[in-house]
Amino acid sequence: MAQALGEDLVQPSDLQDDSSSLGSDSELSGPSPFRQADRYGFIGGSSAEPGPGHPSADLIRQREMKWVEMTSHWEKTMSRRYKKVKVQCRKGIPSALRARCWPLLCGAHVCQQNSPSTYQELASAPGDPQWMETIGRDLHRQFPLHEMFVSPQGHGQQGLLQVLKAYTLYRPEQGYCQAQGPVAAVLLMHLPPEEAFWCLVQICEVYLPGYYGPHMEAVQLDALVFSALLRRLLPRVHKHMQQVGVGPLLYLPEWFLCLFARSLPFPTVLRIWDAFLSEGVKVLFRVGLTLVRLALGTAEQRLACPGILETLGALRTIPPTQLQEEVFMSQVHSVALSERDLKHEIRAQLGQLPTTSPGPRPRPQARLAGAPAIFEAQQLAGVPGGTRPGLEVPHIVVQPPEESRTPRRKPQTRGKTFHGLLTRARGPPLEGSPRAHRGSASFLNTRF
Repeated sequence: MAQALGEDLVQPSDLQDDSSSLGSDSELSGPSPFRQADRYGFIGGSSAEPGPGHPSADLIRQREMKWVEMTSHWEKTMSRRYKKVKVQCRKGIPSALRARCWPLLCGAHVCQQNSPSTYQELASAPGDPQWMETIGRDLHRQFPLHEMFVSPQGHGQQGLLQVLKAYTLYRPEQGYCQAQGPVAAVLLMHLPPEEAFWCLVQICEVYLPGYYGPHMEAVQLDALVFSALLRRLLPRVHKHMQQVGVGPLLYLPEWFLCLFARSLPFPTVLRIWDAFLSEGVKVLFRVGLTLVRLALGTAEQRLACPGILETLGALRTIPPTQLQEEVFMSQVHSVALSERDLKHEIRAQLGQLPTTSPGPRPRPQARLAGAPAIFEAQQLAGVPGGTRPGLEVPHIVVQPPEESRTPRRKPQTRGKTFHGLLTRARGPPLEGSPRAHRGSASFLNTRF
């Protein structure tokens, strides 16, 4: 465990800056027609070409072929070979196949199959004026340097408006949360609006229930869980943050609510999403713990942060070379935090919450642990989990045990003739001459 999340920071010296657009307003002075978009669509981004540590073109083709084969038989893959899916998600889904894989991982394709006309009805319906005004004010803030969202009348901002409006009509009791904007924007970069909507529904209701409602009760619970994990895995960092007064609610909501979409280089964000949709919220905790260790893991780093502002600034200014996706994700997956450990800590912190706290009580049992749990839940609900319509889960019928019967005793035949046994079992012989068997009169007198 100490090796997985040690206090000492390892500085990779052979990596170059491969940071991509973070989607913030202050990264560049503004979009320019003379700036070239990188391979992710960010104007003036630094990821126009793959940097060091990226897989080769041949390796990418091999991974694409594996994903095509797995997604072509998705039910069989999830039922028998999920470990392979998990490994491939950790390696990173090829960019050309994320539009195919993300809806399968989160179960959005099943929701869309069950409600084929729901999104069109919601998109064509008039939205709540209160939410429409709030959403309209936030549209230009979502990745303003991405070519999809530069123009207010472009398909990016208009699609984002429709997706967010549809969710407020789909779940009017929850409404709209500003953190849903970056999440929906990343989905729209890879998916059509309808598929992006159902992926957003799955993220809000299955992966992170209680995050985007008016009370955000699950965020508060996860903040307590994260603090407890910090105390166990990074005790010196936890002590320092307590001394300077930096609680998890000062930095964790921005990370978790936006799924790190506004906090990390975009290539790293995509890798986090690949693992998150596969393994669930455990990945978010691992990423958060890794970021804290990179920012405050050494004594020198903690000495340079004597107050709140310095500590929060250190969490936001981690060198981009340490956030390069290959190196960073290898550290994330080595964090000593299992699903069982996370559930145990959630139960412990849930028991310490006051019962008189305002708002609804968190329901962590409503959160499913990634793609396998979602697939199993959809199968148990009788929902077809793949492309074959009408597939039903077989029902196992258990018959009640039969009444116990006295075991029949095997007759003692040792030293006795077969003719004698027949005589005693059937009673006196019938009148008349015995029937010859195969023309041999001595056959019945043969001893066995």
